Order: sequence, then structure tokens, then C-alpha cells
Amino acid sequence: MIVEDIVSRVLYRDALVLVIDKPVGLPVHPGPRGGETLVQHLDALRFGLPRRPEAAHRLDRDTSGCLALGRHAKALARLGRLFAGSEARKTYWAVVEGMPAAEAGVIDLPLARRSDDPRSWWMKTDPAGDPALTRWRLRGRGPDGSAWLELEPVTGRTHQLRVHCAALGWPIRGDSIYGIAPRQGGPGLQLHARALSLPLYPKKPPIAVEAPVPPHMRAGLAACGLSE
Repeated sequence: MIVEDIVSRVLYRDALVLVIDKPVGLPVHPGPRGGETLVQHLDALRFGLPRRPEAAHRLDRDTSGCLALGRHAKALARLGRLFAGSEARKTYWAVVEGMPAAEAGVIDLPLARRSDDPRSWWMKTDPAGDPALTRWRLRGRGPDGSAWLELEPVTGRTHQLRVHCAALGWPIRGDSIYGIAPRQGGPGLQLHARALSLPLYPKKPPIAVEAPVPPHMRAGLAACGLSE
């Protein structure tokens, strides 16, 4: 990624917060595998402030879409309270392999790590795990047995949407951990952080931001009825 590209991905900007459209395949923070990360490009988003912005919440490496950045320490703290208190509303779009029987529902399945290895972030459903709640709505059906879902995580557990969808029998397309996609050469994870609503200012309406559909999901969503 080049500097001009990250600047062009700014969807919203004010004195406290930036919302960017994170590209698929780019991790936010450095990991054990090394390689390029979003953090390496954040200096280009200072826009006159002395320090770079920092991510206020998580998006997986293979998830695209809306990511909020706090522009300074006080802004990060305020955003952190919104996300910790589930006041920030996150809406995802996913193409899944399988067909939900209902039009909408709630997934209430606690999650825990699969392994005690602190380096592993793979998760599983576990009655003794941390509470995890996801609201979902069917937006469209594809002729190939796929479906377009709108997902709203009420909690923010690691891999929550991926594990919840897989647990109900409709894994997210392109998921090589919880689904049926190959580890190499797959279509890419079909999960996109479509919208973000942040009630950041008490006397103003929430900040509402949408990220455009990424190229790797256009065909799957179009097959399920999306027209853009």
C-alpha cells in the first residue's frame, strides 16, 4: 500500500476520529508472521496533528471495511468506552455458504479459545466461554446455495461472526479456518464491515459511515441480489 492509497481510504474525518476503509488482507497490527501492517501507514493520517491516529477497535486481517481511529489519547479513550459498552453499532455484510431457514434471528453462543497457546486466536463455541451475541438478517439468496447476511455483533469477541455463522451451518465464504475454503488460492473472506455508527457527541446525531463493497465481494453479493 502506498501513502496516497491510505489517504484515499478516509471515509470520515473530524477533530476526534477518522474512519477508514481498511483493505482486505492487511493486518492492523504487527503479528508473528511479520509483513506489511496498517500501523506502518498511519503517520500519513495525522493531518497536522503531532501524533498519528490509532485504531479504536479490531478488524481481522481478512476483513475489509469501516475501522475507527482515534486522533489523540482523549479521543481513543472516548471511543474505547463506546466500543466496550456496545454503544458503537457495527454492521457487517457477509456471503455465506448455506441457506438460513429464517429471515432474521439472534445467535447467542459463548466463545472460548480452542487452545491454551497464547499465540493462537482460533475460537470455538463453548458453554463455559465468554458471552457472545450476534443479530443477523437475511438480505438475499443466491442460485448457488449462498446467502447474503447482514450481521450486527452486540459483543466483540475474536472471530465472533465467523464462528457464529459456521456454528449455525452457514460458514462465511472464503473462511479457511471455520469454513470450507482452501488455505491457499481461495476467494478471500467474504466479510465486510459495511457500516459504523458512533454516538460520539452527546448533543449531535451519531456519526454514520458506510464503506463501499470491496471488489472481491461484488460478484457474490450481486448473485444474492445486491444492485449498486
